[in-house]
Amino acid sequence: MAISTAIFSTTTFVPCLFTVPSVVRPPSSCVFSVSNRSIALVRVNELRARPFGVSGRDVILRNFESKRSRFSGAIYAKATSEKNLYDFTVIDGDGKDISLKKYKGKLLLIVNVASKCGLTTSNYTELSHLYDTYKEQGLEVLAFPCNQFGGQEPGTNPEIKQFACTKFKADFPIFDKVDVNGPNTAPIYKFLKASVGGFLGNLVKWNFEKFLIDRNGKVIERYPPTTSPFQIERDIKKLVCQ
Repeated sequence: MAISTAIFSTTTFVPCLFTVPSVVRPPSSCVFSVSNRSIALVRVNELRARPFGVSGRDVILRNFESKRSRFSGAIYAKATSEKNLYDFTVIDGDGKDISLKKYKGKLLLIVNVASKCGLTTSNYTELSHLYDTYKEQGLEVLAFPCNQFGGQEPGTNPEIKQFACTKFKADFPIFDKVDVNGPNTAPIYKFLKASVGGFLGNLVKWNFEKFLIDRNGKVIERYPPTTSPFQIERDIKKLVCQ
């Protein structure tokens, strides 16, 4: 004889069903799915030990995200060991393929940009200043427009380029609009995020997150959106002198 046990929160049913013999204690983990997400394991013991006021569904989701992040991180880490930055090809604002081998031996500051963000003016102004100051010493700023954060980069590639070049005199290259998170993440951003984690794991947090890459194509630092380009200048100076 077998019994079926289901886990509920106070308001939401979570499909977490397991079947065990009636004479055996329930197992420490069960298979579950949330919405259309992939199957993963969550420990029942963790549900029992959840803090007061935290629903079983919240615990399941947290465990799922944690396991998924570790799983994704392992895949990305393997990809990192197998690929070099210069192995990637990206698309420029005119739709042309650009091999990153073009930037071999350069210092790179890679940024996901947006035209209608509260950080736009300060970041574009400072990025342009850094580029003008250090381009003769090998610095390249690579800007990748992204519309994933508040829909703050809605324009076409020509509109984005005209905005940056006209208003901020941005002479650095502005590439094709990309996704930096989610299932359609651009390969270059999968590589960057796998190379160095952030505060919330692999996710890019918002517009104007920055990655600094040395002359050998190694990602050496990742800066949150609130870090201004001028705050990165000290690290750029160190690399310029190497």
